[in-house]
Amino acid sequence: MAENIKTDSRLTSENARRVLRRDPNPHLFRPITFRGVTARNRIMLSPMCQYSAQDGLANDWHFAHLGARASGGAGFVFTEAVHTEPRGRITPFCLGLWTDQQGSKLARIANFISSQGAVPGIQLGHAGRKASVGRPWEGSSPVPVKAGGWNTIGPSDLSYSSDWNKPDALDQLGISQQLSSLAAAVRRARDAGFKALELHAAHGYLIHQFLSPLSNVRQDQYGGDFVNRTRFLLESVDAVRSEWPVELPLFIRLSVTDWVDGGWTVKDSVALVNILKARGDIDLIDCSSGGNDPRQEIPIHPGYQVPFASTIRRDTGLATGAVGLISAPDHAEAIIANGDADLVILGRSLLADPVWPLRAAKHLKTNNVDWPVQYERSDIY
Repeated sequence: MAENIKTDSRLTSENARRVLRRDPNPHLFRPITFRGVTARNRIMLSPMCQYSAQDGLANDWHFAHLGARASGGAGFVFTEAVHTEPRGRITPFCLGLWTDQQGSKLARIANFISSQGAVPGIQLGHAGRKASVGRPWEGSSPVPVKAGGWNTIGPSDLSYSSDWNKPDALDQLGISQQLSSLAAAVRRARDAGFKALELHAAHGYLIHQFLSPLSNVRQDQYGGDFVNRTRFLLESVDAVRSEWPVELPLFIRLSVTDWVDGGWTVKDSVALVNILKARGDIDLIDCSSGGNDPRQEIPIHPGYQVPFASTIRRDTGLATGAVGLISAPDHAEAIIANGDADLVILGRSLLADPVWPLRAAKHLKTNNVDWPVQYERSDIY
C-alpha cells in the first residue's frame, strides 16, 4: 500500500515528493490526506444535481447514485448541491438541509459511502437569483410563484437575464439570516457523518453573485471594491468553520473567471485564494468557471479548466481540484503527475460509468486498488 502524503492545505514538501517518486503506483491512485481525512486516491465525484428530491429530502435515487460511485472506486464522493433554505434551491426538486429530517436521510447515504472505502463529502450552497427554475429536461426556465416557484434573493436586484425573475436585494438582516442558515446546515452535515464539505461559490449562485461586479452593485460594506465584494464569502467561511470540526477538510468551488469583460477574473481569484490560505480555513479550491452571466463565451474542450487549477496552485500554494471534460485515465494521470492539481474532479465521466476509477486503475496498472469482491467476475477485472 502506498504511503499517505499529507498536503494539509499546502503543496507537498520535497521529502514528500521523493516518497511519491518511489511509489510504483500511478499518481492518480496515491492516497492523499487533508487534515484528519485520507482519501484512497485523487478521484473526486463532482457535485452534480439530480433534480430528484421532494421537499428537499434525499431518496433511493440519491442513495443508488452516490453509492454506486463509492463502490466504483472514487476517493471522494460528494453530494450534489444541498441547499440551506427553501429559497436557495435551484429547482423545486433539489436537495435541502434546513431540517433534521433532511439530515437523517443524508446520513444513510454518508454511512454507505464510508462503508465502501470512499470519503463522504457534501456541497452546501444557495442559488440566489438563479433559484426557482425548472429541471433541465423541462427547459430550465424560471418558475413563477403561481406555478410553484418562489421569490428569489441576491446581493442586488439584478436579474440573471431579462427573462428571469428579479431578485430581492438582501439587507443586513437578510445576510445575517443566510449565514445562520448556513451554519445550521453545516451542523446537520457534521451530525450526518460527512467527512468533507465544499462551499459552493461558483456558477453564478449566491456567493458568486456577491463576488462578481456583474451581479453586485451594492454601495454598502458588501459591495463596491474587491474587499467588500469578498466579505460575504469570508463570513460564510467563518459560519462554516463555527460548526465544522477543525480536523475535517473544507473545500471551496470557485468560478475562477466569469468569462465576461468587467467581471470576476483569474487575478481576482488568485488574490482571494491567497487571503483564504492566510486565514488557514480552506484546504482545496475546486477550480471551475463561468455561470454568472449569459454573455459568457467559454472555449470548451477536454481539460479546458485545468489551467485554472494549475494557476491557483502555483500562485497561491493551496491545493486545487481540476474539473472540466476530463475523461481519459491518461489525461487524469497527467494532471496529477504534472502538478497541475491535487485532485481530478469528474462529472460526466462518472455519470456515464460509475466504475470509471476501477477501469482507470486497470488501464494505469495500479496495484493498490481492491475491487469489490462482488465485481471480481466482471470482464474488466
